[in-house]
Amino acid sequence: MQQKPTDELNDLLLNIKPGQIQTYLKENNKYMADEKKAFYYYMKDVLAEKHIMLKNVYLLAGVSESLGSKILRMEKHTKNRDLILRFCIAGHFNWNETNRALKLYGMNELYSKDKRDACIIVAINNRIFDMDRIDDMLEENGFDKLSANAEN
Repeated sequence: MQQKPTDELNDLLLNIKPGQIQTYLKENNKYMADEKKAFYYYMKDVLAEKHIMLKNVYLLAGVSESLGSKILRMEKHTKNRDLILRFCIAGHFNWNETNRALKLYGMNELYSKDKRDACIIVAINNRIFDMDRIDDMLEENGFDKLSANAEN
């Protein structure tokens, strides 16, 4: 599918009046992000870039391949932010990549003013992708482990 550059869409929006929004959306629908696909494709792209296989992500995140696949494809939606974090950690995502994944899934990004999030950020920034080590760090600081609720 042919893509229209975001800059071009931005330029079009500069001149759109409120009554023209429906026309803009209809004419440019094929260029709009599909929220469900955006998360899945983002995850796949980052993992491919890092040469990490999805089945290894599911294994390291502590979920079955079946459940993991449904959640990544957003066929089954989870409200468990820790699960998405575990996918990101298992995929060796950096802080920015993790925040983008959380945002695309519709969840809050890691927040430096949240004490538990700060521990997770430190782990990610120090390239600690071992779930047991991160769980130990969290517990040592009085927080719930990431792997506390492995399945959904």
